Amino acid sequence: MNPAVFSTCDLCDAHEDDPSGAFRVLPPVFRDFGALQRFCGLVHTVRALEDNSLVREAVRSPGQGRVLVVDGGGSLRRALVGGNLATAAARNGWAGLVVDGCVRDAAELREAGIPIRALALLPMRTQKHGQGQAGEAVSLHGVPVRAGDWLYADEDGIVVADRALV
Repeated sequence: MNPAVFSTCDLCDAHEDDPSGAFRVLPPVFRDFGALQRFCGLVHTVRALEDNSLVREAVRSPGQGRVLVVDGGGSLRRALVGGNLATAAARNGWAGLVVDGCVRDAAELREAGIPIRALALLPMRTQKHGQGQAGEAVSLHGVPVRAGDWLYADEDGIVVADRALV
């Protein structure tokens, strides 16, 4: 999908009267840490509270233009993505990452060439216990996001829909 052909503002205007819940807007808590600001794609979800084992597994697999949405529970205690995982995501064809938690290695994240949205920077890495779930519905600050949804992110925000919008 060509990320230049959408605007989250235009998508919100077009769907503002949708009472179905099929169109959702994430709250403005995510900061841009990647090389690009605009991205979109089919969603793959991972729930990973302070353990990025499944995040690592996901980014090392073919992304096929998807967006990895990581429900880190909003934790500000451990970074779920760093430079190595961002580089792996870019190399394996992921369109972008949205992390409800922290990231680290700011310079490496920018150099990886993949868009990344997260709550904050934190230098502490996670421990690896193999915990978490992949492909299940998650909730980011009260907004449901499901594997198979479509995510659109640009300079103005992040929106999610149950189908492709552009």
